[in-house]
Amino acid sequence: MTESLPAKAYLLAYRTDRRRVRDRHLLGYLVRAAALADLLLRGHIVDVGGAARVTGAGGATGDPVLDDTLTMIRASRPRQWRHWIRKGHLEALRLVQAQLVDAGVLVPEPGRAMGVLPVHRTVVRNRTHRLSLCSAVDGALRVPGDTAAIAPADAVLTALIAAAKLHHVVSREARHHHRSRLDTLASSALPVVRALQVTVRRQRTARVVAIAGPHQ
Repeated sequence: MTESLPAKAYLLAYRTDRRRVRDRHLLGYLVRAAALADLLLRGHIVDVGGAARVTGAGGATGDPVLDDTLTMIRASRPRQWRHWIRKGHLEALRLVQAQLVDAGVLVPEPGRAMGVLPVHRTVVRNRTHRLSLCSAVDGALRVPGDTAAIAPADAVLTALIAAAKLHHVVSREARHHHRSRLDTLASSALPVVRALQVTVRRQRTARVVAIAGPHQ
């Protein structure tokens, strides 16, 4: 239940020090990108001229996020990867959260914002699984040797986390220092990783422009 790339990406994005995830839009993009990458690795979709296409093996997977993504692509004309990363990204986030709650990985926790307003959030029940994911990412990034020895799912997950700029998992320094290795790790799902990089960059640029206002 928690072995899909979307579930792993969500758990890595979770901030144990703050007991929450931060940017829901960014996380939604990451989760949808992880679903696309997972489907690529499974052979359910392929890249054709920069667009996602369902293959003959594109049947249901049994995973809610993967199947939601697959259904959207199958029902549409061919579109670029960045379109699918943005399409229904908050729904992808909702689906993976529900999946992790059903699996007992996330548990609801009531709280109060500013000590007054009641809020409901979900927290990671057992941090051991998340720590093992962090170790896998760190190993893929730093352990010397041929990247061919790294499991494709771990390689792509590491590249996606770096593309989403989750600095609490892959720091700015590590991303810069291991840039060439990250390109190699991304190779099995390169169109998705590149599309996520563009999506994240444009989102951040749009926010800077919005904060600067019309007089900038």
